[in-house]
Amino acid sequence: MNRAADLVLITQLAQAWGLYRDQGLWPALMETFTDDGRISVSWFEGTIHDFIDRCRATHKAISPRGKHLIGTPLIRVQGDRATAEMNVQILGRATFSGIAVDNTSYARFVDRVIRTERGWRIVERVAVYEKDRLDPVVPSAAFDRFMSETDFSDIPEAYRYLGYRLRQTGRQLRPDIVVDGSPEADALLANAHKWLSAD
Repeated sequence: MNRAADLVLITQLAQAWGLYRDQGLWPALMETFTDDGRISVSWFEGTIHDFIDRCRATHKAISPRGKHLIGTPLIRVQGDRATAEMNVQILGRATFSGIAVDNTSYARFVDRVIRTERGWRIVERVAVYEKDRLDPVVPSAAFDRFMSETDFSDIPEAYRYLGYRLRQTGRQLRPDIVVDGSPEADALLANAHKWLSAD
């Protein structure tokens, strides 16, 4: 297959993951990864099988649901391996102290992808967090009061409000979340490039 076709297929893979994840299409979501694929995000690190089980347990049948807006990935292909790095916005709605809020988290996904008999599949995905924000669905003095009275300072700035929202839903934050510009983020990218070039 030619390079242009590979780029299209890997881009479609990235977009399919977001749609299947948000819509709760679990068998299709599993098909975006290899059987032994792994994923690391703010609240989870482990196999795609376990990730899907955890997502399924909290999935809402009716919106508002979480949503992943995934940008066009920057893809590097070498033989049957590829890396794909893409911007993502993670959108979530929650209610804090009776106030409806929207949380927008800005991050990147760094994927390792391989060509299989079933097509391109993700072997590993790691999220790198950049910044986020919290907005009221309806502006109010109650929201302003909530923001001024709530202590968010124990959560790193890159995922502060996302972290707070996840905690409020009973999810625990991982201790080794990757933050943009950190040594861990630099190492993640360097290791992905080495993996791409490996025999």
